[in-house]
Amino acid sequence: MRILTNRGQAWAMSLWLISAPAMAEMRAWTDSSGRKVQAEFAGMQGDSVLLKLSADKTIPYPVARLSAADQAFIQAQSQTPVASADTQQPTRTPIEKRTWPATVEVPAKSVEIAAVSESAADRKFVYRSAAFEFTSQAKLAGSVMKEVARTFEATKTLVEALPWGIVCRPPNGMPRFLAALYETKADYVAAGGPEMSGGVYSRADNIFKIPFPSLGMEKRGQTYYKDDSYSNGTLVHEITHQLMDEYLTFLPTWIIEGTAEYTEMLPYKAGIFRSDSHKNGLKEDVGLWAENEGFRPDIGNLEAHMTMTRDQWDAACSTPQKMRDMYHRSQLLVYYFCHLDGDGKGTRFIQYMEAVHGEVSALRSFFADPRVKRLEGGRFTYPREIKPPDMDGDSAPFKHLGILTAERPYAKIAAEIIEGYKSIGLKVQVQ
Repeated sequence: MRILTNRGQAWAMSLWLISAPAMAEMRAWTDSSGRKVQAEFAGMQGDSVLLKLSADKTIPYPVARLSAADQAFIQAQSQTPVASADTQQPTRTPIEKRTWPATVEVPAKSVEIAAVSESAADRKFVYRSAAFEFTSQAKLAGSVMKEVARTFEATKTLVEALPWGIVCRPPNGMPRFLAALYETKADYVAAGGPEMSGGVYSRADNIFKIPFPSLGMEKRGQTYYKDDSYSNGTLVHEITHQLMDEYLTFLPTWIIEGTAEYTEMLPYKAGIFRSDSHKNGLKEDVGLWAENEGFRPDIGNLEAHMTMTRDQWDAACSTPQKMRDMYHRSQLLVYYFCHLDGDGKGTRFIQYMEAVHGEVSALRSFFADPRVKRLEGGRFTYPREIKPPDMDGDSAPFKHLGILTAERPYAKIAAEIIEGYKSIGLKVQVQ
């Protein structure tokens, strides 16, 4: 029996099985990397197919990581739509049918607020929307709480609507995502918020944390209201991290931050994201970088940025200015791969994110195995005959990077980035 830690993350899914056909035959199965294996179709386990390699060896393999032909074969053999572990998204739209949405509007019903409990003595006020639970240190006006909830719910709607294929699920089997709002910056820092930040998603406890000052709140009597400085920027960025929590283990830091910067740059007002205005949003950001920070679009060494480990990223972000520069470079890269690379439809990036989703599905399947036992502190045990997915921070984030590079030398990609941005009127430097 082996004991490992999963760094505070947890995955859960309901299992169900589809019986294998009576006359199964050996066939060649191909994964998203082109590797092949001979095996029999032995049924389904959640969103994994059971591949019978021999009389005494059957393994589960995520359907999302198989070729389109194999997925079609599974659909035909089961004679029933293949079920998914993603309970909020029972079927996945094929990559070739995914589109970039024009506008994304939050459903009105999802922002209906319920006050769960309010205790001034304990400095604890709990509110709920459809997908989030908020704990505040002070009482919030109904209009403020609704505005905050609307931003959270709208961001969730946006992330699910983008063609990245993200399935937003609360961690640890919880019914809702958690957020904590702190009355002062000191309270926020005492709760673990980084001093140089205006808000953060903490993976250690799966809670989004933000101080009132970052929300532009002011106190009138005993209740907080929003003032003219109210901003959604930090909210959208960190909420994106929270919604993509299961995927972060398998993403390099530049994609983690770049996707959050991408959602933050989209024009937003009153629960509506104008996602078709991504180009204008990017150009506006580039202008602000130059005006406020003196930063000109410069990605620097492309290979170094795209292959940077977590430790290397932290070292590169040694000051607030350097951190902002790293975020800007990552935003430029994610935007390029989403809208300027290859066919201009972001196909490679979508394929990459689908491969990452396959890793998430494999992890969900692993933790759904009744032989895997959870322990306190995020640890777990499993028998030696099964192998957990790769969760190593130095290897897992780069496993599928080849889908993005498509065997192109980094120098060639750098030249294509320069030309791609030139086509939309932006001068971007990259090595």
